[in-house]
Amino acid sequence: MQYLHTMVRVSNLDESLHFYCDLLGLKEISRKDSEKGRFTLVFLAAPEDEKRAKEDRAPMIELTWNWDPEEYTGGRNFGHLAYRVDDIYVLCEHLQSNGVVINRPPRDGHMAFVRSPDGISVELLQKGEALEPREPWASMENTGTW
Repeated sequence: MQYLHTMVRVSNLDESLHFYCDLLGLKEISRKDSEKGRFTLVFLAAPEDEKRAKEDRAPMIELTWNWDPEEYTGGRNFGHLAYRVDDIYVLCEHLQSNGVVINRPPRDGHMAFVRSPDGISVELLQKGEALEPREPWASMENTGTW
């Protein structure tokens, strides 16, 4: 068995690509438009998985954008995506300075949660050992749900 990808439906492809690529740092691997099916599929991979994603088509996240408007509910029922990051504090600062709410701040220097524009929870985990707790994160409260 081999993990291939996780699919999430998105309501605004541009907003979602901004979140996943520009802010989180994922790389677009491929894109497919289906006129007949009226949808676009965009496959993304983490930078350290980019080569493997291109060669093996895994591991990736598939963004599915249906061209006909549709309301998606239950994003939390999906669970969450998880990514290992080089410096959780640097990434959380980058996300926060670009308007992303840090729902569960990295108080412990190890784990944080944010949400995509469509309400998908994204867990961020510090690579290696947890970083030493530091402000403003150490005393920051949770915001919303994650």
